Amino acid sequence: MTTVFTPGSPGSSGAPPRASSSPAAADDTSAGSPAADHSATVTSAAEPAARQAGADATTGGPPSGPADREVQALRRSRLGARRRRRNLLWALLLAGPNVLLLLVFVYRPLLQSFYLSTLQWNLGSPVARPVGLGNYVEWFTAPTTGRIVTTTLVFTLATVGGAMVLGLGLALLLNRRLRGRGVARTVAFAPYVLSGFAVGILWLFMFDPRYGLVQELLGWIGVASPQWYTQRPWPLVMIVVVYLWKNLGYVALIYLAGLQSVPQDLKDAAALDGASSARTLRSIVLPLLTPTTFFLLVTMLLASLQSFDIIKAMTQGGPLGSTTTLMYSIYEESFVNGRAGYASAVATVLFLVLLAVTGVQMRFVQRKVHYA
Repeated sequence: MTTVFTPGSPGSSGAPPRASSSPAAADDTSAGSPAADHSATVTSAAEPAARQAGADATTGGPPSGPADREVQALRRSRLGARRRRRNLLWALLLAGPNVLLLLVFVYRPLLQSFYLSTLQWNLGSPVARPVGLGNYVEWFTAPTTGRIVTTTLVFTLATVGGAMVLGLGLALLLNRRLRGRGVARTVAFAPYVLSGFAVGILWLFMFDPRYGLVQELLGWIGVASPQWYTQRPWPLVMIVVVYLWKNLGYVALIYLAGLQSVPQDLKDAAALDGASSARTLRSIVLPLLTPTTFFLLVTMLLASLQSFDIIKAMTQGGPLGSTTTLMYSIYEESFVNGRAGYASAVATVLFLVLLAVTGVQMRFVQRKVHYA
């Protein structure tokens, strides 16, 4: 057998020579036999996996095996669940007291009112008889229901529409650079913070047809004072005037805040283009005031439908029910006539009306709102 010695590297001294056992082995290695090709292929395929495993071990990279991926996914799900529990705990700590107050003082009385509307029960009576929808049927068939609904509609449209138009005009006036503008704003807003019952008593004397201030002012222009308390439709007109006077400052203040948020650049550009003040108001200011208008429309409508104190102080629903609204009829049926079950049915009807009106406004009116 012939032994072939392979010389060592040039830089090594005294290194033992490498030997090949046979010429066939040398030929297989140098010529690239199938066995050598297969070994080289396996080695080259295993090298990236080994490098990846080494990188995962040293750098903490993503797992390469299915079991490791499942472990990481389980760990992430546990971290997410722990984070959700922590957020829920903070939400309960921060919002829990308010939610509890709403449940006790708003939703519980509301549900109790729904239940009472199905009973025939008088205040102070220990006995209540279930009547189902009998109270609702009685209200819808009562001869006074049409008059009460009409009065409520007229009062609501007059107070809401009048407050919106007059409040916008007052806001435009108070937005100008006038001397004493701050004092005028304070005076305009002051009636809103007063008690409604106190305002009603004050205007009760002002509308007196013999000695009131309104009678004196009408006498200066040669007009006789009408019978505000006894002759229709003057009691309802009187109530509307007082309500407008009390709430006009609130509407003007909200509109004034909206006017001051209109960009001055747009108004200056319109002035450079030759637009008049009326055109600027119609084309620029009013579209940018639509969020303010929508807010006032919702709040004023709900407040008008629930108005009670001014009516109670001035007319008590009279004369002959000409100023009795849905809200005042609830008070009258429950605390004057003592029919708590019937009054709860009327209150439920009013709640459904308020819910429907708010839903219609949020569904259709809000589409016309332009948010800058």
